[in-house]
Amino acid sequence: MISAEDALQRLKDGNSRFLAGIVDPDTLRYEIRREQLRERQAPFAIIVGCSDSRVPVEIVFDQGLGDLFVVRVAGNIVSRTQLGSIEFAAGVLDARLVVVLGHTGCGAVDATLKTVQSGKVPESENLRLIVEQIRPSAERAMAEGRSGSQSELVDVVGRENVRSVVDVIRHSPGIIRQLVEEEGLMVVGAEYSLATGAVEFF
Repeated sequence: MISAEDALQRLKDGNSRFLAGIVDPDTLRYEIRREQLRERQAPFAIIVGCSDSRVPVEIVFDQGLGDLFVVRVAGNIVSRTQLGSIEFAAGVLDARLVVVLGHTGCGAVDATLKTVQSGKVPESENLRLIVEQIRPSAERAMAEGRSGSQSELVDVVGRENVRSVVDVIRHSPGIIRQLVEEEGLMVVGAEYSLATGAVEFF
């Protein structure tokens, strides 16, 4: 098990390599890694990310097979199933870092913001479930009088949504809260820039 602080540094170093166009040779040793991981996994970090195809988590952090436990869903939101996945990775696999990774230009956030602005909800019940989880972040941003272009507002709401999800995870009753309070589990937010490829942690 590595500490949350060391895990965070590994992610930062990996994103630096990604930005520089450098790949750690260990990342590409698929045959060796498959053999090493055949019996068990030991990811050093948990990433709760958006399903957006432009943000492939292992690539932007230059990590290989078995390094990251990734939970992806549109809008990087969490429900009980995602929380259960985090509990498993932290409680059973001993990962000590959870990163909620949003990104600029998020379509799920944009759809939610447009719903708040127009009052028109998506016809699909399944899409409404996603929008309703992001809606409080959009409403807070609008209530605070945030202004700017639509794309700027999307990014403001996206960051607010990341902070909200971090808070939900940190205060989730049971295993996660106990690990945060007693076992050094760290939960942080981050944003990936579609324009630059850089990840900013907060």
